[in-house]
Amino acid sequence: MAAKALRSSSSSAVSAASEGKLSSLFTYPRRQCPRTRHPPQEPAVQIAPPPPKSKLSDTQEDQTRLALFVGKKCKSGDFTVDEALRHFDRMITMQPSPPTSSFRLLLGALAKKSHYSAVISRGAKLESAGLLADYAVLNILLNCFCKARRVAEGFAVLGAIFRRGHRPNTVSYTQLVKGLCLEHKIGDAVGLFMKMFRSGCRPNIVTYGTLIGGLCRSGNTSVALKLHQDMVSNNGKNSVLCKPNLVCYSTIIDGLCKDGSLEEAQKLFLEMKHSGISPDVIVYSSLIHGLCSIGQYTEASVLFNEMVDQKIPPNTITFNSLIEVLCKEGKLKEAENVLKVMIEIGVEPDMFTYNTIMCGLCFAGKIDEARELLVQVVSKGCLIDAVSYNVLINGYFNQGSTKEAISTYKEMIDEGVKPTVATFNTLMKGFFQRGDLEAAWDLFYSRQDIDPDLVLIGGWKTGFWSKSIWNLLSGMCIVEN
Repeated sequence: MAAKALRSSSSSAVSAASEGKLSSLFTYPRRQCPRTRHPPQEPAVQIAPPPPKSKLSDTQEDQTRLALFVGKKCKSGDFTVDEALRHFDRMITMQPSPPTSSFRLLLGALAKKSHYSAVISRGAKLESAGLLADYAVLNILLNCFCKARRVAEGFAVLGAIFRRGHRPNTVSYTQLVKGLCLEHKIGDAVGLFMKMFRSGCRPNIVTYGTLIGGLCRSGNTSVALKLHQDMVSNNGKNSVLCKPNLVCYSTIIDGLCKDGSLEEAQKLFLEMKHSGISPDVIVYSSLIHGLCSIGQYTEASVLFNEMVDQKIPPNTITFNSLIEVLCKEGKLKEAENVLKVMIEIGVEPDMFTYNTIMCGLCFAGKIDEARELLVQVVSKGCLIDAVSYNVLINGYFNQGSTKEAISTYKEMIDEGVKPTVATFNTLMKGFFQRGDLEAAWDLFYSRQDIDPDLVLIGGWKTGFWSKSIWNLLSGMCIVEN
């Protein structure tokens, strides 16, 4: 039976060897090695190749990808410019063409992320695809031109809106007013604003806020105030239908404070609160800075305390204003206390903060403390600017330490901080006051890329040197040129 099994089994040679019967390896000389047993194989199944994709399925796949991109990524803003433009270029060639709403969403998403040039660059393709007949698309293009400070082309789009039978709305005009303000064409902005009324298009609060901001930034705060009064009275010749909001109040108050019209600013502040509009940190900071700039520290402190009581956290500008006026009045201890409070509540001081305190210390003759403060600032990883070194250089000259002043200037150069016109004026002033004309001469010729005329004019305006010195330096410039 064992022999029969040996003949019928493909693994019998291995079994015999394991039992010590070496002769069994040669029982079948034609079989050189044992064969592995394989399970019985099923008949092969004939698999047909996949059918070729139809053009319809490609289109459906494109439409699915597009719907996903427009419906999710464009709305969430989670996309790159290249990705959006690839989809746009594909959309232009798709048949049937995607709905216009898809183009609106994609272009609007690009504009929302401030990619104005990307939208503008597709203007020709929009035209060829017939999409510029859509009012919403035209408004997006107009908005991009205005925000890119290409307002002339924005007006060209406005013309296209009229030619296609549309009527520009408040949004269209507001975008153009903003574009004109950005290009500092404030007169044209006011003219367009008035044209809105004549065309029967009512400005909204955004239009008013935009124009008020442009007026204040261009130094026309009085005109902005008149516009504000028309809004409040609601009986102006243009029948204003909207009331000022927080943005309007804060913009005008800030402009009035910068113009030195503190009385008008305070009146507006009271009017604002009476109207039920709560002032924010910008309003309080503007008023505090304005009061501090004219030395009214007590009034500024009252506002600061009111601000804190209203649970409005002060910002860097608020603290800097208080520190600056205290340093100017020589109240260094109080200024340092304000700095401590600033740090304790988590408001990070900036270089203006530190430079102001350093200037106050130098003015009080505490130059060593100013130098120590600079070292501490550097240890915190703050980037030192030219103002910091200028303050120290001036402080050393004022106490007669010319050597330390020159050393500080060299340190400035070694640290890679570029000297300014103020740096050279400070050094020239110090050398002339010490009678060291040779050092002044050498410095004047080593001023790197500083315009000599700026040094001369700066020194003359600030009274750094006499007429004889002015003539001397003017002669040096003539010789050099």
